[in-house]
Order: sequence, then structure tokens, then C-alpha cells
Amino acid sequence: MDTSSHTLNTLFEQLGLPSDSAAIDRFIETHRLFSEEVPLHEATFWTDSQAAFLQDAIQADSDWAEVVDELNIRLRNEH
Repeated sequence: MDTSSHTLNTLFEQLGLPSDSAAIDRFIETHRLFSEEVPLHEATFWTDSQAAFLQDAIQADSDWAEVVDELNIRLRNEH
């Protein structure tokens, strides 16, 4: 069983995206979620596999759920 702690960096690695802190900040700055009605996994900027991973992480309350929630909050709240 994987007991490692997940971070935004490891989440971005899992999603196949650049995962250094500067790249994550740039991603968040350029990809915004302005409506609470749009679930994170339905954002148009995800690939099908990325969207499925994000949806599964939340629905299954997996060990990724907390960091996926953090990403969701940052995509909605940061300016």
C-alpha cells in the first residue's frame, strides 16, 4: 500500500503535467474555474484521463482526495 503523502507537485506528476512549483503556479494562473456549478473534473482544460482520475479521486475518497480538493480551491480562489 502506498503510504506516501501526496502534494500538488505529485498530483501534477500523476496528471502528466509539469510539476515544479513555478509551473503549478502558472497553471493555476492561466486555468481558472469561475463557476461553482462546474465540477473540477468537468473543466475543459483536462484530458479525458486527467478528468477521470480527478473524478475518481473525489468519488472514491482516495488518498489523492485531499490534494485534489486543494487544487480545486486554488483554481477557484486565487487571483
